[in-house]
This record gives sequence, structure tokens and C-alpha cells, in this order.
Amino acid sequence: MLILGLESSCDETAAALVDGERRVLAHRLAGQEAAHRPYGGVVPEIAARAHVEALEPLIEAALADAGVSLADVDAIAATAGPGLIGGVMVGLVTGKAIAHAVGKPLIAVNHLEGHALSPRLSDPDLEFPYLLLLVSGGHCQLLRVEGVDRYRRLATTIDDAAGEAFDKTAKLLGLGFPGGPAVERAATLGDARAVPLPRPLLGSGEPHFSFAGLKSAVARAVGHHAPEDIAASFQQAVVDCLIDRTRRALTRADSATALVVAGGVAANTAVRGALQRLAIESGLRFVAPPLWLCTDNAAMIAWAGVERFTAGLTDALDVPARARWPLDPLAEAVRGAGVKA
Repeated sequence: MLILGLESSCDETAAALVDGERRVLAHRLAGQEAAHRPYGGVVPEIAARAHVEALEPLIEAALADAGVSLADVDAIAATAGPGLIGGVMVGLVTGKAIAHAVGKPLIAVNHLEGHALSPRLSDPDLEFPYLLLLVSGGHCQLLRVEGVDRYRRLATTIDDAAGEAFDKTAKLLGLGFPGGPAVERAATLGDARAVPLPRPLLGSGEPHFSFAGLKSAVARAVGHHAPEDIAASFQQAVVDCLIDRTRRALTRADSATALVVAGGVAANTAVRGALQRLAIESGLRFVAPPLWLCTDNAAMIAWAGVERFTAGLTDALDVPARARWPLDPLAEAVRGAGVKA
């Protein structure tokens, strides 16, 4: 089995070829950091135009790297949401056009499912069900991953995601873009105990997340403490919240085989280390993808395509692009949570 994966949900354009033996035969990625840096964040219109320019050359390069043609591909997997709708449409329409032109099945992949299944690409021993902390710029959720296309949401953020808080903190501190890595670098130079910051929802009964109050506290601390100390204190506050909420969710995980983390914030060393310690404390395996699989990439989309294709899940060419697309559409609404839940 050979799947071509396309990713364009935010500011990374990517194409990859992955087979059923978990081999990444090719992976090409074009970032847009330079284009968005002057604005301190991703500008949707700029991102969409960059996807249009980059995607076709990336596909051609990936095919050349793998030494295959489109005729050798079994299916086309493209991110169909959630994400910035302009970018999502670029990748999905391209995937539809290729699938139609070469007579191959289309697999519309939920970007979050790409993250959720990516640990199984790097760890063949990871079996369902597992407890997943999905933590990224746009999402912060705890999910019981029961199988392909089978997710039970245990918790979500009621306001901001952890990655969004990292990006906002970086902007407040003048650390540059992208924010997550910048805050982590600054934190290594600071004192995590120097700035008293809140831990929203710490100890509460439901394992939900909240980072808006923490973000506001950082804004009030700016100018009164060294940027490195704020960064270190902020990062420790996020880690404390993630660990407390995940520990609470473990009581509801129903015989999970492992504690798994995925998403862009999973690349943060402090977060990974704390989760690994929690897993050991709980008697569970800890699984995290390699760093390059944590951030947005097409290999995880191709692998999700492998998993879905194996399960007989393909999509019609009229499948829509979606700005929002929950993994667990039957999950109850959370009081106070907005559309990001």
C-alpha cells in the first residue's frame, strides 16, 4: 500500500509518501515563517496563497524522491479540516483533482486524526485504546483513542489552547515567531519560580483546560519581571496544568494501553518530560512521536490515510473542506467553552 498525503491546514505546505509498512518514502515541506514573522502570527490570506505556489512542486519532488509516479499510488489523502479554510481548500481541491485525474480513491483526513494516529506511525507496538493528550496551537484535548475513526473526548479547553497561549506569550515578550520554540528557548535562561502565575482549573473535578487567565497574567507581568523569568514561569504553569488535567483524565481512561502525546506542543521538552514521569507514575507506557512528526506535516496525513484505507474508509469527491471538525462529534458541550471545543 502506498498513500500520497497532502497537508495545508495552517502555515506548513507538505507532501509525503508513506506505505503500509510504516516507511516514510518521501516527505517534502515548505514553511512560511519569513512571510508571517512581520505580523507576529499566521495571516490566513498569505498562507493560502503560499500553499497554492508551493504544493505542486512539493508533490513532484516527493514523487521523485520516492522514485514513483502517481500511477503507483493507491490513494490520495488530503487534510479536509479543521484549519484555516483557505489553506484547507487548497490541499483538498488539489487532492481531489489528482484523485480524479488518475482514478485513485480520495481520503479526506481530519487534521486532528493525523496527529492522533501519528504515534502509531513511529511506534508499531502502540495498540488501541490509548489516552491521548492532543495539544497544539488550536486545540487542547484529552481523548480516548479507541480505533480509527473512533474517538471519545474526555476533556477540552474552555477558552484558549496551550499552543495559542505559548504564541501569545512570545508576542508579549517580543521573542519572535514561531512562539512555542521561542518561549522554550527563553525559559532555559529563566527562573520558573520567579513570577507567581495562576494554574487555571488546577484540582477541579472535570479534566478540562483553561489558559486565557494565564495568558492575561503574563500580560500583567510584562515590564515587572525579566522576560526569561516570565517565559520559564509561564512554561511551568502550562506543564502543571497539563499534568494535573491529564492525571484526572487517567481515572476515566478505561484500560488505556499507553499515555500518548501529539501535536505541536508535544515537541516541548518540558512537556514531554513531565508527561513521561506521569506515565511511569501511572504504570503506563509513554509514547510520543519524534519531534518532526509533532508539528504539522504530511507524513501523518499519509499515515492516517493508510489507516483509513485499510479500514475501507474513502470519500466522495464532493466531500467538503471544514474550518471546524471535531474528532468526537457526539461529545457533550462544555459549559463556558466556545467554538474551539
